[in-house]
Amino acid sequence: MKMEQKGGNQVLLGWPPKVLSPNARTHWAARSRAAKAYRYSCFMAAKLAGLVAPAGRILLQLEFLPPTARRRDDDNLLASFKAGRDGLADALGIDDSLFVSQVQIGEVHPGGAVRVTLSPFQSGAQQ
Repeated sequence: MKMEQKGGNQVLLGWPPKVLSPNARTHWAARSRAAKAYRYSCFMAAKLAGLVAPAGRILLQLEFLPPTARRRDDDNLLASFKAGRDGLADALGIDDSLFVSQVQIGEVHPGGAVRVTLSPFQSGAQQ
């Protein structure tokens, strides 16, 4: 899986494996192996990027950069990224319930990627 260090509060992660899609009809063992590998991949990328958790709730901005121009549902992309989200929380040493997710679908990226940006979450009209 492709990972790049972006520094600060941003990291570029590999595209989630197809078997992690809620629409995939895969044996549970294959799905489990893929989820474990993707979680570890995202954990390592976050550690190498030096990500630091802001205090309090965290706005987790996810920009999915798909490998092809095929249309995708943002809710399925977020579900596919569950193991990646857990890996980020592991790397930051936090409970993933502190994340407030914001999902966008960006331009096509060779092989696909997920650009993650962390920032303090501000609720209500303060955003």
